[in-house]
Amino acid sequence: MKLKPVVVVLGLAISAMASAQESNFTLTGFGTAAMTRTNTSDAEFARQAQLNGARDSFNTGVDSNLGLQVSYKANDWLSFTGQGLVSKHITDEFGAELTWAFAKMKASDNLSVRVGRMGIPVYMISDYQNVGYSSTFIRPPVEMYSQVPLTYVEGADAIYQTDLGDGSLSAQFAYGRTETKGTGNSYTAKFKDLMGLNLVYDNGPFTVRFGHIRTKFSVEDSASLNAVVGGLTKVGFTDAANSLMIKDTKASFTSLGLGVNWKGWTGQAEYGVRRSDTRSLPDTTSWYVLAGYKWGNFTPYYLHSDVKQDSGRTMAGLPTTGPLAALTAGANAYASNAPVQSSNSVGLRWDFHKAAALKVQYDRISPKDGAGTFVNPKPGFAGPVNVLAVGIDFVF
Repeated sequence: MKLKPVVVVLGLAISAMASAQESNFTLTGFGTAAMTRTNTSDAEFARQAQLNGARDSFNTGVDSNLGLQVSYKANDWLSFTGQGLVSKHITDEFGAELTWAFAKMKASDNLSVRVGRMGIPVYMISDYQNVGYSSTFIRPPVEMYSQVPLTYVEGADAIYQTDLGDGSLSAQFAYGRTETKGTGNSYTAKFKDLMGLNLVYDNGPFTVRFGHIRTKFSVEDSASLNAVVGGLTKVGFTDAANSLMIKDTKASFTSLGLGVNWKGWTGQAEYGVRRSDTRSLPDTTSWYVLAGYKWGNFTPYYLHSDVKQDSGRTMAGLPTTGPLAALTAGANAYASNAPVQSSNSVGLRWDFHKAAALKVQYDRISPKDGAGTFVNPKPGFAGPVNVLAVGIDFVF
């Protein structure tokens, strides 16, 4: 376990608990204790940026996490918030990271400004996607929620809230920079001039959300990408090499979401489009739809999700035979690295306690033209794969 970030998270908890008698301090937490398995040993089911995943025996690392959040209200217009999350991310060990750390200033009854490290408004549930208790499903659909590998932005945002008609509108604009590590620390991706717009309209049982982010990003220390780009340049395929480079490259993600909670029925859907100026980050379209019905403390549900690649999955004009065939294969691997797959899921949520829920979810995942989101595939792996997860989500 990475000691330094874990100490940060524990320090947040100890500091908040030591000040629990002071009304200005608030300590909250959330977590998921889950077991996940599949019906194959030919590949492993993992979430975004996990080095290893679940096979045909139960694995506790895929869907389990623990989060702590401490807030301090200095006065009527100024407050501070910090949040730490323990999960399996990038490496195969549980580690912790500081996901939120910001100061919030209330400029008026409608407008607030935050400065520091905040969640990026990428998805409909970006602010609470790690809080399993807040969602019907056991995990956000990987087809949609693997499209933008970012969790936070370091900078500032402004949030404006107002009544609009019979409902309420929230508008958020964020600006800053961030960076992320590749799986297994294989590279570092740095994002600058990151701008995000998040519009949410609530009206009775309906929630409509529009989001858009754009940025420029560069990838450093990727031995495999540097080898492919350098090899193509060396043999004269400079156009192909330039199309794979990631240096101050523009990228964007646009999404639309809908949520419904009406007379026991619950529904949620999102549609997202990713675009970039490099073939190494392919263009994609992803979406999902969930429908469920709350019957007492039980909510059975169905979920379908899908992702497809919109840009070409091969590099035209490169030799497919001869001594350069291996170099072409490397270039094609980057051009086709978007996970293409669809899944059908059924699940049951049981709210057996006011702050805890038991969930069981069964997924039938069908990769297309590759391994999809599965990691460490053996030669010949194709799917489909059945995934079973059982977990308890809780808040405190």
